[in-house]
Amino acid sequence: MRRMSDSLRARIEQYYAAVPLLFADVEEFGSLRLFVRRKPGAPYYGGPSHAQPAAAEASAVSAADIARVRARQRELGVAEAFEWLAETAPGLRACIEAAGLPVAERPLMALDPHHPVGPQPLPDGVTLRVLTADDPALPAALALPRLAFAEEGTTVGSAGRKELSVVAEELARDGTVATVRPTIRAGHKTLIAAIASDGTPLAVGHYHPANGTTEIGGIGTLPIARRKGLAAAVTAALVNHAGAQGVSTVFLAYAEDAVARIYSRLGFRPAGSTLLIANQPARS
Repeated sequence: MRRMSDSLRARIEQYYAAVPLLFADVEEFGSLRLFVRRKPGAPYYGGPSHAQPAAAEASAVSAADIARVRARQRELGVAEAFEWLAETAPGLRACIEAAGLPVAERPLMALDPHHPVGPQPLPDGVTLRVLTADDPALPAALALPRLAFAEEGTTVGSAGRKELSVVAEELARDGTVATVRPTIRAGHKTLIAAIASDGTPLAVGHYHPANGTTEIGGIGTLPIARRKGLAAAVTAALVNHAGAQGVSTVFLAYAEDAVARIYSRLGFRPAGSTLLIANQPARS
């Protein structure tokens, strides 16, 4: 894993500290801070409240701090979720694991700022669209990552339009779609989708900008539509849209080498990693 530069690490640390505050309040527990969502829904983190070390005090996190955060998360009825930049708190993993929580590593890649990302080819009849808060494709676009991540890998899968419609209706009923709409209107979240001629989103991704930096996330392709270059096209569109909004630092995380190769072809390079509780809900 390539070591990230000090300047990139500082920008990502600042990003991790700033973006959740768009959607959550922060509670301090010694050297740990816990983000507590102000209302139900998942505008930033797919999972509920998560904790991270304060960068300036990362080396001072204690077992007592971890225990207090976990107790508060249980009180809130949310997952015991932690996530942090590995280089910020190199000793925290051992503390978390000693508390009985499994830790997983998520490699990061950052875009080479000198590598222009051009538009990627799309299949006939498919177009890219920046989704508005009232876009009729929004519920399905929010539902798509659930199906994409349920069938991991890049091979063509079984889930298609029927399954997408079922999950989209579920997200509309449970309030997720309504929660995300004002986030889009405020400019805190940008969603871009590859849309089929019948209006079905076939691939989607999003970003949340903060202080000239953004993480691109939630990139997924409807399993029946894989192997058509849709993920690459959506990623390139997100990069260029973010750049047009003044974002100069773009990074992302990945879970599989096959996916990393797609990002590498677009100009992303290895840059450290984040650590998180292995079974915590994914950001998407």
